[in-house]
Formats: sequence, C-alpha cells, structure tokens
Amino acid sequence: MRAFSNLFTAIDQTTSTNEKIDAIVRYFEIADAKDAIWSVALLTGKRPKRTVKTGELWEWCAELLNIPTWLMAESYHIVGDLAETITLLLPANADLKEYALHEVLYALIDLNGKDIKERQDYITHMWQHLSPAELFVFNKLITGGFRMGVSDKIIIKALAKHFSIDENIVAHRLTGSWDAKTTSLTESVAAEDGNSDISKPYPFYLAYPLETPPQELGDISEWQIERKYDGIRGQIIVRDSQLFIWSRGEDLLTEKFIEFHSLPGILPNGTVIDGEILPVKDGKILPFNVMQTRIGRKNVTKKALQEAPLVMMCYDIIEHEGVDLRHLSMQERRLLLEELIANAKQASAEIPLLLSPLVHATGWEEVANERSLSREYNCEGLMLKRKDSVYKTGRRRGDWWKWKVDPLSIDGVLIYAQRGHGRRANLYTDFTFAVWDGEELVPFAKAYSGLTDKELLEADNWIKKNTTDKFGPVRSVIPDQVFEIGFEGINPSPRHKSGIALRFPRILRWRKDKSAKEANTKADLLELLKAQL
Repeated sequence: MRAFSNLFTAIDQTTSTNEKIDAIVRYFEIADAKDAIWSVALLTGKRPKRTVKTGELWEWCAELLNIPTWLMAESYHIVGDLAETITLLLPANADLKEYALHEVLYALIDLNGKDIKERQDYITHMWQHLSPAELFVFNKLITGGFRMGVSDKIIIKALAKHFSIDENIVAHRLTGSWDAKTTSLTESVAAEDGNSDISKPYPFYLAYPLETPPQELGDISEWQIERKYDGIRGQIIVRDSQLFIWSRGEDLLTEKFIEFHSLPGILPNGTVIDGEILPVKDGKILPFNVMQTRIGRKNVTKKALQEAPLVMMCYDIIEHEGVDLRHLSMQERRLLLEELIANAKQASAEIPLLLSPLVHATGWEEVANERSLSREYNCEGLMLKRKDSVYKTGRRRGDWWKWKVDPLSIDGVLIYAQRGHGRRANLYTDFTFAVWDGEELVPFAKAYSGLTDKELLEADNWIKKNTTDKFGPVRSVIPDQVFEIGFEGINPSPRHKSGIALRFPRILRWRKDKSAKEANTKADLLELLKAQL
C-alpha cells in the first residue's frame, strides 16, 4: 500500500509523460506480484465495485471526529472531493501499520454483504493506521473515484518497457475481460500464450479531430473517405463458433445485442470486424437516442427489437481466418472486408451487417460539401483514412482523422452555478442554462467545459457578486449573462422541464454582446428538435 501510494504521489507531482512511465516501471520492479496486477487493474479502470455507501462514510467520519455532518458538507463543498475531504479532516496517525495493496482490496471486496457495524469497524480502523498519502489512496478506493492522471497509453508504454515487449502486443493482451483476483501480471502481459482467451478483442484505433483545412492532407486520391456514424463503436468477434461483441469501452455486450447471434453460423471462425453498431429500420439510420433505448436494457423485449433493430456498419476487418491483419494497409483490409460481407450476404440475406459506403470525391471542396450533408444521414461528419495506413493502437496523429460538422448551438441564460471538483473545487465552473418560455426561464442544459481559465476566473467572480440564493453547493444568480451552448444532437425528454435533452453540451462562447432578453426560446429548441427527427 505504501509503495502504491508513493507511486500515486510521484505521478501526481509531474506532468511529464516520461517521468510517469519511469515511476510506474520503478514500481513494477519492487511491487509484490499480486499488488502489481491490481495496480494495473486500478490504473486501467478495472476497479472493484463499491461496497460502502457515500452516506455511511459521511456519518462514520463525523462520528469519529465528533463533528456535525453539516460541517462535513461545508468542507466537502470547498474541497470538492469526498476522499480528499475525509483525508484532510482526519488527524495524523502515530500508530502506522503496513498493508499490502491486494490485501486492502480483498478486504474492501469482502465488505459486500457484511452488516453496517463490520463495515464501519474496518473502515475506521484503517483510517487510524495509515499515513496521509495512504489515507488518500484508501479513501479513493472506497469512493470509487480513483484516477491517477495516467492514460492507458502510459500504462502500456510502462509495461512494454518493463517486460521488453512491443507496445501493440501489450495493448492487445490488456484488452477484454481479465480478473486481477485470478491472474498475474506476467500471465496477462508477458506469457507467450497471453492471447489464449478467444473472446479477446483488439485495441481500437482512434482518429484525431481534424482542425486544419483538409487541403493540407495532400492528394485526395491517397485518402479513403467514409461517413462518421453516431452509434456504439464495437468489434464483432467469431472464434471457435462463438460470438463476442465488445464496445470501445471494453464492455461485453453479446447478450444484449440479439440481432447478431446468428453470425457464428455465417461468418468464418477467426473473424474480427470493427465498426459502428447502429439502430437501422426500413433502411434508415435512426437517431442516437433510439440506440440509448437498447443500451440500458437488461432484457430485450420483442417491442424493443422491432422499434430499434441493430446492425453493424462495418468499416474494417482486423482478423481474418485467425490471422491478425493489422499490419496490412487500409486498402488491403477494405478489399478483404468487401469480400467477407459479400460472401456473408450470399449465405444469409438478413445478415445484420452493412458495408460502410465510401464517399467518392475528386476534390476537397466536394468532400466539404458531403460533410455539410452529414446530419441528413444522422451522421457526425466524415472519417478520412489514409489508404496505406496500418491498423494502429489508440489515438494516433497522421493517418486517421475525424472531420465533424460544426455543432448545433443555442443562446442560453446562466441561472445556476455550482463549484467544480478536484482542482476546480474553489471555482464555480458547473453551470445551468435556461431559455425563454414566454416570460419564464426554463432550464435546458448543464455545461462545464468550453471557457478559458481566464474566463472561468471572471465568471466565478461575477457569480459570487451576483448570487441571489444558495441551495447547498448551488448558487442561484441574477439571470443576466448569456452564453452560446454547442451540442451534437437534441432529443425529446420527459424528464427535463424543457422537454428536451442535449447531446454533449458545452460552452462555445460568452455572449457579452447580448442581453438576457435576446437569448433563445423553448420554441427555438423545439424547431431544432423537429429538424432532427
């Protein structure tokens, strides 16, 4: 536990990628084998489920310190993070004890199902025997908000350096479902049979946003152009006559996506297709909110299958007849994909696979025009892929670009503000915006990103001077400031007072040139909604 806490501190104190990698490598050199695999699980987001409720932690901490819970709440609103708040409130311990990371995690997992007294006794005991750095890490483990400022790419680089293995191999072996309780780091990463799990997907290759004119990419003939679909990025895997469907977030979705269950009898063994899972009905791609009706369902009803039938829009093949194709060019993989889909359609006319159509253009102006039509196809924009590109791991510049359409936008009035979390805990950075419905302002969106650091400080200062009421951490402010809110899509929502919900709302700019009365109306939102449906 102490070594892992030291690693946490070392990572937190640097912004250098190389220094973070070196710190992780040094940790692997001294860590217990069980601690090492658990550290990788924590760093890559494979945390165990929480076994202690937030409310219980508030009560136990207040009871241990003999302070009122309202003081806990006020402290939390200032700090912005419960784990850090508890760490700062607890006194320094003289009676420190050594605990292994894996022992602590096993103990936390075992709290599931225990009565409240047993859970409280264990947590308060640990609070009284850990150093401040260990306390912070321990509290992070309890609350589930565990982040260390390292990406999966950094972990992969550190493991590749530690084991002297190619990064792509490490990335592949870390994908899929593996359990830190039943494996070791050597078995997961360094063993020669590290790919023996037939369900294992490949690491996804991700595109960078295109922020320069496409003409700078050079000759258009060197590029493959497709539409950027708005669904769930996934991999369909058929191996040993079994089907596995993985999302980009490494969720196994096979049981939920019933439409694909016939594929093992149609696709050859050793097939892995990369694409976008979409709701398509009567040949038309449906909006993303229809996709959401399928994502959250544990049991898929007949009605759901009829209203939101799924297909995969296939745009790459990365394994064929058991052979890894990632070293081939995009053009070569495309030919194999076209052949695979054609053969599959001959075997079954109802196969839920569509070949991603190419967008043909002789110049970048034509490409720009096709991009402008994206919303007519329920798409987000275009994908630009270099024809000679191999299939890489993670987000890499140069060969794959996503050229999204400009966001939809609406001008809203700031009505509420809330403090941020972590390093933003001392600033009001989480905003609620409203539009006019007659003479009434109706909230329609929350947003917390898009302003510069300078603008955040200015907004925070304005909010503190123009507060009209307080509701815990939330401040009501004079409805005077207008902001342009950008978003990717708009859907009906009975859960919101405005009747709509926005997809990926963020602040585009502070409209100091507009008065509150010039902000948009609910009718404007409904017109946008009508255009989207």
